[in-house]
Amino acid sequence: MYLYELRDKKALNMMILEVLEQYTDSDHRLTQQKIVDLLEKNYGVPCTRQTVKNNLMLLKNMGYDISIWGGIFLKSRLFDNAELRMLIDSVLFSRTLSGEEAERLIKKLTAFGNKYFHAKVKHVCHLPKLIHSDNTDVLRNLDVLNDAIEQGKKVRFTYNSYGKDFQLHPRRKEPYIVNPYQMVANQGRYYLLGNYDKYNNISHYRLDCMTNVQMLDDKVKPKDQVEDFAKGYSLPRHMVEHIYMFSGPSVQVKMRVSEHMMGALIDWFGKEFRIVQEDADKPIVSVACNKLAMRYWALQYGEYAEILEPESLRDEIREAVNYMASFYR
Repeated sequence: MYLYELRDKKALNMMILEVLEQYTDSDHRLTQQKIVDLLEKNYGVPCTRQTVKNNLMLLKNMGYDISIWGGIFLKSRLFDNAELRMLIDSVLFSRTLSGEEAERLIKKLTAFGNKYFHAKVKHVCHLPKLIHSDNTDVLRNLDVLNDAIEQGKKVRFTYNSYGKDFQLHPRRKEPYIVNPYQMVANQGRYYLLGNYDKYNNISHYRLDCMTNVQMLDDKVKPKDQVEDFAKGYSLPRHMVEHIYMFSGPSVQVKMRVSEHMMGALIDWFGKEFRIVQEDADKPIVSVACNKLAMRYWALQYGEYAEILEPESLRDEIREAVNYMASFYR
């Protein structure tokens, strides 16, 4: 009597499924005999080709997408190779996670692929150090914040900035107490959207700059008491208007841009801007944006974007450009 006959038959099904997950895809197919050999090699389970065939049909009847014609392989899995690679790259280039956290997550994601996928990404964990956070508590803090948002509780944390020693240092002695409402991702970093009790607007806090995060027993401030929510809050619009995640109100900006800037405008503002004057080479567009963020944006794209309105922003940029020019005289 074979070993598999002495065990729960479900165990053999799971072993065959694991073999298919690890050793097959559309480019790598197995025969029934090869599956028999791998069961013996990997699990010490002897069986026959007929047994493998019967169990494959049982797995198909259970809903597993297995092709048995022209070679046996698992047609669909939790993540295909392209999806896994996108997830791994998002972790690899995340500036929020620490290097250790990123490497640990990449290893977990890689385990969802088969042996051929492992070979394709084995170099990933050996890439030169990319820019990652020094904060090793990011994932734990994210968990606490998610719980606080779900339960409607305030949070307390230390908010930090980097010093000349390249280390995080508290911005002040007193901890921040904030009403948390939502987590968002922007430019490779996570931010908490919340409200600082003393004020009635939405403020942003970078997750990797937060330490000692604790959930309090106090209930969050109702959203209708926060001005931005009371005015009719929209997350997509909020993200477009706060491209650098600076807090503060938005202003309506009118600017003249080079025609080839359309791609950059869509990258930054989505399709939330309007073309208000269609000049041949330099259309004039209008967009709502945080004033400080727009100042940074306009300086970044200097020669390709001219701020027309509001006049106060145009004056600020002129002063900044003149000040910068003095460095090179």
